[in-house]
Amino acid sequence: METHSQRMKKRSFSRKASINIELGKEGQLVPPGIWAGNSIGVFTSGGDSQGMNAAVRAVVRMGFYLGCKVYFIKEGYQGMVDGGINIVEATWSSVSGILQMGGTIIGSARCKDFRERKGRLTAANNLVQYQITNLVVIGGDGSLTGADCFRQEWSGLLDELLQNKSITEQQRANCKNLNIVGLVGSIDNDFCGTDMTIGTDSALHRIIEAVDAIATTALSHQRAFVLEVMGRHCGYLALVGALATEASWVFIPEWPPGGDWQDKLCKKLSAERQLLQRLNIILVAEGAIDDTGNPITAEAVKQLLSDRLKMDTRVTVLGHVQRGGSPSAFDRILGSRMGAEAVLALMDATPETPACVISIVGNSTVRVPLVECVQRTKAVQAAMDARNFEEAVRLRGKSFQNNLNTYRLLSKLRPPSIIKNSTDKPQHNIAIMNLGSPACGMNAAARSFVRVALTKGYNVLGINDSFDGLLSGNVTPMTWTKVQGWSGTGGSLLGTQKQSAQDVGIGKIALKFSEYKLDGLMIVGGFQAFLSACQLADAREMFPSLCIPIVAIPCTISNNVPGSDISLGADTAINEITDICDRIKQSATGTKRRVFIAETMGGYCGYLATMAGLASGADAAYINEEKFGVIDLKQDVEHLKDKILNAGVLRGLVLRNEMANENYTTEFINQLFSEEGYPVFTTRMNILGHVQQGGYPSPFDRNYGTKLAAKGVEWMSEMIATFSTPNGPVRTGNADNVVLLGMLKRHLTFTPVQELAEATDYVKRIPKEQWWLKLRPLLRILAKHSEVNYETVAEMANIDEDEDEESSTLFSNDDLHD
Repeated sequence: METHSQRMKKRSFSRKASINIELGKEGQLVPPGIWAGNSIGVFTSGGDSQGMNAAVRAVVRMGFYLGCKVYFIKEGYQGMVDGGINIVEATWSSVSGILQMGGTIIGSARCKDFRERKGRLTAANNLVQYQITNLVVIGGDGSLTGADCFRQEWSGLLDELLQNKSITEQQRANCKNLNIVGLVGSIDNDFCGTDMTIGTDSALHRIIEAVDAIATTALSHQRAFVLEVMGRHCGYLALVGALATEASWVFIPEWPPGGDWQDKLCKKLSAERQLLQRLNIILVAEGAIDDTGNPITAEAVKQLLSDRLKMDTRVTVLGHVQRGGSPSAFDRILGSRMGAEAVLALMDATPETPACVISIVGNSTVRVPLVECVQRTKAVQAAMDARNFEEAVRLRGKSFQNNLNTYRLLSKLRPPSIIKNSTDKPQHNIAIMNLGSPACGMNAAARSFVRVALTKGYNVLGINDSFDGLLSGNVTPMTWTKVQGWSGTGGSLLGTQKQSAQDVGIGKIALKFSEYKLDGLMIVGGFQAFLSACQLADAREMFPSLCIPIVAIPCTISNNVPGSDISLGADTAINEITDICDRIKQSATGTKRRVFIAETMGGYCGYLATMAGLASGADAAYINEEKFGVIDLKQDVEHLKDKILNAGVLRGLVLRNEMANENYTTEFINQLFSEEGYPVFTTRMNILGHVQQGGYPSPFDRNYGTKLAAKGVEWMSEMIATFSTPNGPVRTGNADNVVLLGMLKRHLTFTPVQELAEATDYVKRIPKEQWWLKLRPLLRILAKHSEVNYETVAEMANIDEDEDEESSTLFSNDDLHD
């Protein structure tokens, strides 16, 4: 008989449609200097997006690591055609200090000349003069398509140049093949074949920041605000922005409303005002239409609300603000990983290898056939032009579908007073609690849990202050309006304590479960939440009241919970650390040469130090998982001295995880670097502390928390329906129904907590296997640690559209986010 885990995994990983691509190598060691003698050109084309500079930096430094010359091709295809001062050899210092900069330092332009063969002939000649036969193009689908066309024409162009005596026979022989690798830079996230494109997460940050700022003035005056966001052909920004900001309504091209949308919108907003909601936010993608193809503009929506509802309504067009500002931590890491992998893909390319795009799928970089992805992207627009919107949404991929389905679920929610519960069914009580240290995203999960559960007819209880609150009776009924505005709030509004079930007494907890007649429980928290779920599962034979469905949601900045690649709250923490590191480095501008030693949280898990190190351009990040000694520290001092004396770098940054080593403390490292680095540089020490747990939740954490909780309630509802007894109470009698819901690769997956026991180091409170450790060599290479062999992290695999796949943003951000 199948276990619940097997059933859930089948559901999570069933194959649908895929873009077929060739399997490649994973885990291959790449020694330094093995591609010496080759030249790479890197350029950005089309609209700019935050994170492009991170990709450019990674291309340059990975190219140097492999022994290549790297050239900037400034102003995109226009610079390639114009040549001259637009093609410049890159140096190490030319990409120093650009990681935190938005836009692109090498410029971007749209080029009419390159669309003609004459322009491409001139561009080919300019590349041959520098022996550039490898190109990394960073742009949208139009830029990538142009690059592939250029590649296909390359041989004919060289023949023509030879015939015209513009190049020599030797140059023709040396440059006979052109290799192309693409990186998708687009804030719209409109390219099929990748979970996230470079710039999307940063654009979401700008939208969320704007809505959070507008909400305060809207609350003061009971106003409605209509915000127009970018997305002429793709509604991703508007859709995810609506999920993250609790928007009352969203208009996107892929999901056009029917002809009566005006009536429905007015009815919904009127109902919300009757519930004493003081503000309404409506997001409109610039390409929004109704089901007949007529445009829906922000101004038209404003006029509707003003005329029919007499609402004080304002319009804000965010425009190019969404493209600006410093890139988010996710986009910096995404650009860095994609740029490094692009160089490796060029190294592996042969004349028969099709042009590829570097993409992020789950927590891995993959190489995807460029032509197939472009064809699929164009098929989306063709489906929308044909008014086949269901097909358009399907072609967008499962990540987009899941976002849309979650929004539909929450947007259809009505207050409990409107729901008519069946009188012949017993009313079930389900509860939610937070456990462990506070982390951003807890409140978004609580809001989603409460509202989805209320619409299913459950009595929802909020357990304040963890198990202590349960034992003291600090349990309150949760209402529709009580959780209004929770998604954008940091910390834990329910209150949370660092404790486990065993600490307070499992027998006492079981009595309280009976007293409140609980039929389901969601625990949102860190390792303590996972540990308590395990303890409750183990005690089920002794206490029947514990035999209810229990879902643990991993929520901790440390990202140390097994069963999930990314924990709720970690993305916000990485952004906080990255922002602080930017400010720390900026504080030394104009002063003498300085190295900063900063300590991050994370317990024994080095995730924060590693990912923040990648995002902030750290020279080193010391963690417990990677052993180091005084010789390693001394080598890093010499490396920093060399960079400062010979590479023109003025500042350095070293991160240390708080439990990296009990002897090599942050103070010790600071003193060692200060002594051994003198007189080349001075040092300053910074303990970042609890600021890492603060701030407003990032777009990823708001969205992730919302979807985790909604999916958890759906699962809990299934279990309650399956295991309800005739007289009412739910009794599963099975530890298989105490699960952890997390993201594994790109899938939201339920795993029984007892199955995770063998994969857990309970002493250090970390999983035994951690996917992000494969990024450690990249951090060193980008900081000029040339003695490190690079372990490739790319894998050639199918880009699957699965039932429960999700974008991670640090991945898939989707990444999340990776």
